[in-house]
Amino acid sequence: MFVTDCRREFYDVIVSQRVLLLVASDVDALCACKILQYKYFVFINCGANVDLLEILQPEEDTYFFVCDSHRPINVVNVYNETQVKLLVKQDDDLDVPAYDDIFRDEEDDKEDSEHESDGSEPSDKRRRFEEEVIERTMKRRQRREWEARRREILFDYEQYEYHGTSSAMVMFDLAWIMSKDLNDMLWWAIVGLTDQWVQDKITHMKYVTDIGILQRHVSRHNHRNEDEENSLSIDCMRIAFEYDLRLALYQHWSLYESLCNTSYTSATLKLWSVQGQKRLLEFLADMGLPLKQVKQKFNSMDVSLKENLREMIEESANKFGMKDLRVQTFSIHFGFKNKFLASDIVYATASLMENIEKEGPETTNFIKALDSLSRGNLDKLHQGLDLAKKQLRAIQQTVASCICTNLVISQGPFLYCSLMEGTPDVKLFSKPVSLCLLSKYLLKSFVCSVSKSGLIFSADCLDNFSTFMNSVPGKLPSTKNLSDFQTKNKRCKLLPLIMAAPMDVEQGTVIMVGIPPETESSDKKK
Repeated sequence: MFVTDCRREFYDVIVSQRVLLLVASDVDALCACKILQYKYFVFINCGANVDLLEILQPEEDTYFFVCDSHRPINVVNVYNETQVKLLVKQDDDLDVPAYDDIFRDEEDDKEDSEHESDGSEPSDKRRRFEEEVIERTMKRRQRREWEARRREILFDYEQYEYHGTSSAMVMFDLAWIMSKDLNDMLWWAIVGLTDQWVQDKITHMKYVTDIGILQRHVSRHNHRNEDEENSLSIDCMRIAFEYDLRLALYQHWSLYESLCNTSYTSATLKLWSVQGQKRLLEFLADMGLPLKQVKQKFNSMDVSLKENLREMIEESANKFGMKDLRVQTFSIHFGFKNKFLASDIVYATASLMENIEKEGPETTNFIKALDSLSRGNLDKLHQGLDLAKKQLRAIQQTVASCICTNLVISQGPFLYCSLMEGTPDVKLFSKPVSLCLLSKYLLKSFVCSVSKSGLIFSADCLDNFSTFMNSVPGKLPSTKNLSDFQTKNKRCKLLPLIMAAPMDVEQGTVIMVGIPPETESSDKKK
């Protein structure tokens, strides 16, 4: 059931109750058996796309509030009027099938079965009329047609997975409705939306639309004039909308490292190849940026270069096929010294969440990541930034290795890549978010590795290529063979990627993720 009045149906219900909060990265099936002593449950980014009542078998006085961006939402959760309450943005396009198309009243089924049993008994004491036979036959046919239509409707509804409005934005809307919203809450909503964009969970159009919504709240909470800004204390917090560069952590790194380790620039310039490295140097030369400047920390660059850096990069980027290097985003200022982009917080927090260095119980990483979102814990945030840099370097090195050693294999309907034990930094990818990020970067780079001639770094495709190239020594391949080869490689560009990595070497477990084809033509991303 969808919650239409968040205050009355959600906040007022749980405000004085003992509530168990389940967060996606921490929940698993074993925990569900131990926590049913609680009466109220709040699921964040988990639970919407599964039948909660079927899986958990709760008591009748147990209630679930679900704030989850995963789509599609399970139809049983949608139409359960008592125990499952769904917190979603009211204007989200959910396309939920109508109740009558999915569920059939039990009384109708019972009536049909009674008719069928009556027809099988001796009819000595009553007359059978032809109209009754026809009526029962029509009902059975209508039921078969309804079941066939139901299967088709559910298939169309459930065949794709995608994401709706950020859960952080939904929670901020709730706070705003109750006039309890703060600037900190607004910043967390911004970070939640940016996480969806960084993880490629939503389309660019959805991202821009939600940015516009948050921009109005930013103007409302941060409407200070210049004199007020100059008089702010060192403990102040200010959020600003801006157009910035699509470069990971560049303000806390060197510009050169950021260009090399950002998925968009690395894939477009093909930095895993010698030719790609040359193009990077040409790109920097076109901007007139000396290597000595771009290879030192961004904060240490000449002020004269930093003042016009965004315009210089954007102008040169268009010449090198990077037309989307500028992006709408938000920045936050803590006092006079510390400035972070929303994407900086996303990378840092995610790295803290999946830090592979064990420093205590399994929940330690979760608590550290949660603490890093508070402005009073900048030390944890900077620790997360260092971990994020390490992760991004490992991702780009692994991507280059996979492409150059032909580890991405075409397996018919999908592409497949498996990281072996002993691969450098393989432990970093034993966590789901890190492996998903690697997989998306790899697929983007893999698609960009296809040249105009159709050459692709796939073992399956390369075998076929060598076959027809060597069939007639000293001669070029036939037009037909070349055409077939190019067609196959074009098809490879439209395939999803399945990626596997060792999860626990001692237990022999493997973690696998599936990534949809590299396309922006649909809101349904998976």
